[in-house]
Amino acid sequence: MKQTVLVTGANGFVGRHLLNLLTSEGTHVVAWQRTSHLNELEETKNSQGRNATTTLWQSMDVLDRKAVFESIRTIRPSAIYHCAGAAHVGNSWNQPLNTLRVNTIGTHHLLEAIRLTQLDTRLLIPGSAMVYKQSSDAINETHPIGPSNPYGLSKLAQELLGTRAAKYNGATVLITRSFNHLGPGQDPSYVASGFAEQIARIETCGTKPVIRTGNLDARRDLTDVRDTVRAYRLIMESGQSGRIYNVCSGRTYVIRDVLERLLLQTQAEIRIESDPERWRPQDNPLLLGDPKRLKDELGWTPSISLDHTLNDLLNYWRKRIQLENVQ
Repeated sequence: MKQTVLVTGANGFVGRHLLNLLTSEGTHVVAWQRTSHLNELEETKNSQGRNATTTLWQSMDVLDRKAVFESIRTIRPSAIYHCAGAAHVGNSWNQPLNTLRVNTIGTHHLLEAIRLTQLDTRLLIPGSAMVYKQSSDAINETHPIGPSNPYGLSKLAQELLGTRAAKYNGATVLITRSFNHLGPGQDPSYVASGFAEQIARIETCGTKPVIRTGNLDARRDLTDVRDTVRAYRLIMESGQSGRIYNVCSGRTYVIRDVLERLLLQTQAEIRIESDPERWRPQDNPLLLGDPKRLKDELGWTPSISLDHTLNDLLNYWRKRIQLENVQ
């Protein structure tokens, strides 16, 4: 019998890249998203273009307990990547209740469906480095917990639900604490994608040659999303249940440097202006992860350079905006 992998939030930024990785290897996937045509079949090919695989799209709201249970009972996936959730730190200040409900209650519904169906599956919960206390040093998995925003609080609650299920229910739950990841297809509300979109619109649409920015002095550990989903697959395959894995590069970049690298890829003359609305109520000056556990135990290392990522990101926005102008 062909095994099925479930990806929740499959139409989100990380979910789409994960789906591309899995289907390129011939994996049979059921893909949940909140707004899709029910039972839509999408034919995809693997990276060599020889074998076709079928992805079954299902409309699913993880807050709908009954629907989650019925789908899990029917699909009985051998592995679940739980990518659905409210993922934006800045938005969590404006929508704290929604962030907490989706990330916490949605995860609870999924774990309960697994428990009630007595399903033998591996569940990966992509957590966040936002659960950690601020630090001036590289953060490993033993660093003290102390989320400083509603998003981090919701991810800590989600993580605790997963570790509890692993300890008391015998569930196989893999948990990451993922640091910043970026790449083509990311929403422009995220800093690098926002810069790239603004540059592409200046180039293509003749908009005012100004980039509006928030805090440019923050230092962030940045990983290409395609390296991130490779880490998720590896953790799913070989990770230890209930064990935390940082997913990060182990190197920080100043946000100002990210912007300057993008500006080097355009011929447009662009001015930089600070925008108070883009500043967060609280913003860690430094967020640096230690990926030693993931590297030593599972052999993962990032392979895509920041310049490569930024080039792909800027070209993504150039193509998207050109298509908008044609329509």
